[in-house]
Amino acid sequence: MNVCIIIPAYNEERSIFQVIRRILQLHPDFTVLVVNDGSSDRTEQVAKSAGAHVITLPQNLGIGGAVQTGYRYAAARGYDAAVQVDADGQHKPEELDKVLEPIRLGEADMVVGSRFVERTGYRSSAGRRTGIVILSSLVTLFARQPLKDVTSGFRAINRKVIEMFAEDYSTDYPEVDSLILVKKEKFRIKEVPVEMEQRQSGRSSITSLKSVYYMVKVSLSIMMKSFR
Repeated sequence: MNVCIIIPAYNEERSIFQVIRRILQLHPDFTVLVVNDGSSDRTEQVAKSAGAHVITLPQNLGIGGAVQTGYRYAAARGYDAAVQVDADGQHKPEELDKVLEPIRLGEADMVVGSRFVERTGYRSSAGRRTGIVILSSLVTLFARQPLKDVTSGFRAINRKVIEMFAEDYSTDYPEVDSLILVKKEKFRIKEVPVEMEQRQSGRSSITSLKSVYYMVKVSLSIMMKSFR
């Protein structure tokens, strides 16, 4: 299976080399594409030195725009599957086979690497975990399928979904909104348990001060997309 690993990156020079090298050591046949989202550091040079293909955006588009750029690249080149992987080291390359296996077997069109399907060593703050539970409940309601880790960015998709996302992908809350879109188009989603690590560098863009605002906006977005 022809696989493209898509890594959106914004100022991730400290962690991205090891992320890319670990992927290519385990899967030298995969294409690793880094979408450098207008970084002001040496993310582009470091990614190239690690062996990745790099697309550098002239300005910061945010996670949605960066990831869709990767999907457009994968669609144009006819990849069978694409996997989104974070640049900060949270997503373990050793778990790539887990999220790709249901795609290979034709059991799912999208596979989400989940921290919460089974008990894992991953730990997060109580507030963040509560937010994920609330959002997962909303997505479960509107998607009519139990989903436990709707904010996970560790996910694999097949060619049909690559082509859809290349044309239609949310810029604001892509992890959550894309699940609603996939279910509306009657594609199959499967969650698989994965181990994740703490980020190697940087910090989350969703701080405690922004979390309530984020929750309200994402909840409204889920409902609007469900009824559209």
